[in-house]
Amino acid sequence: MEISSKENTHFFSNNTILPVDRSSFKSESSTSKEKQSCCGGIKIFLGALSFVYFAKALSGSYLKSTITQIERRFDIPSSLVGVIDGSFEIGNLLIIILVSYFGAKLHRPRIIGAGCLIMSAGTFLIAMPQFFMGRYRYERFPSTINSSISISPCLQDKSQTPLSALEKSQAKINAGCEKEAGSSMWIYVLLGNLLRGIGETPIQPLGITYIDDYAVEENAALYIGCVQTVAIIGPIFGFLLGSLCAKLYVDIGFVDLDSVTISPKDVQWVGAWWLGYLIAGVISVLAGIPFWFLPKHLSKPESRKDSSTSSEQSKFIIEENMDQYTSYQQQAKLAEMAKDFLPSLKNLFGNPVYILYLCASIIQFNSLIGMVTYKPKYIEQQYGQTSSKTNFVIGLINIPAVAFGIFSGGLIMKKFRIGVLGAAKLSLGSSFFGYLLLLSLFAMGCENSDVAGLTVPYHGTKAITDYKQALFSECNSGCSCSKNDWDPICGENGVTYVSACLAGCQASNGSGKNTVFFNCSCVGTFESSQSSSAVVGPCQKGNECPKMFLYFLVISVITSYTLSVGGTPGYILLLRCIKPHLKSFALGIYTLAIRVLAGIPAPVYFGVAIDTTCLKWGSKRCGGRGACRLYDSSALRYVYLGLTLVLGMVSIFFSVAVLGVLRKRSSPQDETLSANGERGACGTKSRKDNFVNSDQLIQSTYWPEKETRL
Repeated sequence: MEISSKENTHFFSNNTILPVDRSSFKSESSTSKEKQSCCGGIKIFLGALSFVYFAKALSGSYLKSTITQIERRFDIPSSLVGVIDGSFEIGNLLIIILVSYFGAKLHRPRIIGAGCLIMSAGTFLIAMPQFFMGRYRYERFPSTINSSISISPCLQDKSQTPLSALEKSQAKINAGCEKEAGSSMWIYVLLGNLLRGIGETPIQPLGITYIDDYAVEENAALYIGCVQTVAIIGPIFGFLLGSLCAKLYVDIGFVDLDSVTISPKDVQWVGAWWLGYLIAGVISVLAGIPFWFLPKHLSKPESRKDSSTSSEQSKFIIEENMDQYTSYQQQAKLAEMAKDFLPSLKNLFGNPVYILYLCASIIQFNSLIGMVTYKPKYIEQQYGQTSSKTNFVIGLINIPAVAFGIFSGGLIMKKFRIGVLGAAKLSLGSSFFGYLLLLSLFAMGCENSDVAGLTVPYHGTKAITDYKQALFSECNSGCSCSKNDWDPICGENGVTYVSACLAGCQASNGSGKNTVFFNCSCVGTFESSQSSSAVVGPCQKGNECPKMFLYFLVISVITSYTLSVGGTPGYILLLRCIKPHLKSFALGIYTLAIRVLAGIPAPVYFGVAIDTTCLKWGSKRCGGRGACRLYDSSALRYVYLGLTLVLGMVSIFFSVAVLGVLRKRSSPQDETLSANGERGACGTKSRKDNFVNSDQLIQSTYWPEKETRL
């Protein structure tokens, strides 16, 4: 005890920096107060931005869930639906550069608030055609409609049909032709989606950079990860909303639902697609209100006041005269901003890490956007599921896996204190294993439904080469049938027939959904079956299809999680390898490239490719090709998954190139220090002076706040 007491006395008597220590305590106290004030402001902004991300994600995902509904409602092919989906990206294209560059110098929160109002206006516009075009008409033989008149499906002679019934039928067709111009109202859906794209433009580049500017350095990645995670909740509610609306008939509230003769399982069924857009528009309006009351600037945390770049940025950004950064912090005139535009653009495209990562992202987003856009259609056509169940499954199972993957990627970076180089490795690994899992989905498909004249012949096992000619056979040769109709019935032999007429049915009993057809000559002769009756609606898929659907869901969830793990690391890689005053501009260019080169073309050429697998096209009331009624399941699987996989593999090659460039810029000493947890993948420099004292040097290597991690 005496020895210890003497040592303590000797220590305090020789301590000449005690006043300095006390002042440091005061400094730490004031810093903590300022940090609390700063954190309060940035957390309010974080909450508001998260709600906006939720709103825009909800409306965007709801559009994805209504792709098939819009296709059927306006009777248009998948390629045209792809153009409608891509119009959102066109809206971004129109103003993304101006918003990302000039918006960073102006009042960012208010610009985001104005964007929310524009986004809500576009969402309301999408729903408007429902209130101006006529009621939805689907193909149905008159006998299945509630009527007291009984008409034979197989019209061997038109004299069998009462003249009044033919006249009424022709009058309805003529009336439909007069209103056929209503089908062009899909243009309003396109314009509304384009307006949504314009309104959404400032949210990402201005919101993310606002957080990165005013958040404590080690918390910036966590905040960005939280925003992205909360944004995933939007698609969950978006697809669940789509599932609910798909159960409701499109003209609910306008027609007597008892008179509707089709069910949600029918490929002609259209749900209340317009209802969800009204709800999404209201949410967008509410999300924009807080931003009108937020300040233009927040006070920066103490740890970032004396630095113009983060610890990791200093390694990968080529040093010039860092004093130039102060000029970007001052209020600049528009003319001066314009003069800096081209030099800033040149500086940005001179960064090899940025360019290579941009190329990898463009190709990968082509893969992901095309896959997500047509995933509901793929599940419906491949596994015979309804639109409502498809949207429910995607929203409740698939989307949460994406959210968990994004958040897991952030936690991995925080847990293991991963720097820029590690972020590149994590992003590459998630992509590689994700697309590797996607390869297994080729084996998890269903065979084509047995449709007489399309996938199977009426008689025997002869392969079908000409689908249009194969629709007619000896068993229905005495009937006056149209090859353009699509009013499927299910025979007792388990085979679907395009229409009761093509099935050779001579009589019917009942009305509406309960109609039963009798004396069907084609049903009675198929594979020597003695049954000759059929019911309204197509037959179910094979017995193995439900099992395959479960396998598909399991692999799809694991794949979604694996691909999403690399989301947050990719964002950090992007932000930390560009100069601080170019962050907003760089994110804007990045977003622009994704919109133009992935968001716009991917849904279009995916749609064109999917259209090539169609076996039976619907027809419009006045002629012309409508929406596809039946797809070749095998061809659809190879086209849909094949395009996704090929594009994903190409993006991996660019990700490898990014990792190679980062390895060249990172010295072995930096990697050793990163492994020991002292620093990230980048060396820590002093950015204010060319010299530091020993205490400051110890602090900079010891403080975990100097790490860039999530």
